[in-house]
Amino acid sequence: MPDRIVFSDIDGTLLNKERELSEATITEIKRIKDNIPVVLISSRMPSAMTHLQEELGITNQPLICYNGGLVIINNQIVHSTTIPVTALEKINHFNKTLNNNVHLSLYNNDSWYVPAMDFWANREANNTKVTPVVKSTQEVITEWTQSNLGAHKIMCMGEESYIDKMYDFLQNNFGDSLHLYRSKPTYIEIAHKTISKLTAIKLLLNSHFNIPLSDAIAFGDNYNDIEMIEAVGTGVAVANAKKETLAIADEVTLSGKEDGVAVFIKKNIL
Repeated sequence: MPDRIVFSDIDGTLLNKERELSEATITEIKRIKDNIPVVLISSRMPSAMTHLQEELGITNQPLICYNGGLVIINNQIVHSTTIPVTALEKINHFNKTLNNNVHLSLYNNDSWYVPAMDFWANREANNTKVTPVVKSTQEVITEWTQSNLGAHKIMCMGEESYIDKMYDFLQNNFGDSLHLYRSKPTYIEIAHKTISKLTAIKLLLNSHFNIPLSDAIAFGDNYNDIEMIEAVGTGVAVANAKKETLAIADEVTLSGKEDGVAVFIKKNIL
């Protein structure tokens, strides 16, 4: 079994039921980390990942954030792909027709902006241990336009009926340019169409690690993990993964809540 590098998703995969790293997971990753690089790969922003790196003792490794939209090595950005602010303007305009009933969280690098500390913002802050900046969407659009910035990720959150309408709007208007990932009935994660976890993995393997894709292990659970799990040498799904993810995985380990990543590493990586 190839075991030269490990990539792991975070939410639903690496964390326990308290959405934290278990002692077993910390122990197993610390056991292998000096010989086998362990790289975290997530839709999260950098500061929602660095505290996990610190617990695992892997702060020397790259970070793949925003599903591949932002890649960081030694605190330096080596790749960045953003959603243009013109798209954000159209999304914001449509949300007004919904009486702003969709919460729009806007992300660029390590900045996270929310229109209010509502139910959705508080839940994400609790899950990621990051506090957002409260600023109206229009203010962010104005500032980003002046600074020539875009969004690494847009998170739409709200009641399912409103999210249905937003998804239809996005699919009809941006289906060719934006990747729409409905992680829950009440969530839509939006990223640029050209990036994915796999594109970021290939970038790091080719330019930083000089390790072939066939020698990589990847752990995941959700739809946005399918491409990387299918492409690497050993793709591992946790037991709680989506059925489509389970179907293409080379191996299936225990669920994230049962320390599935740690159990697989302990059994297969000596």
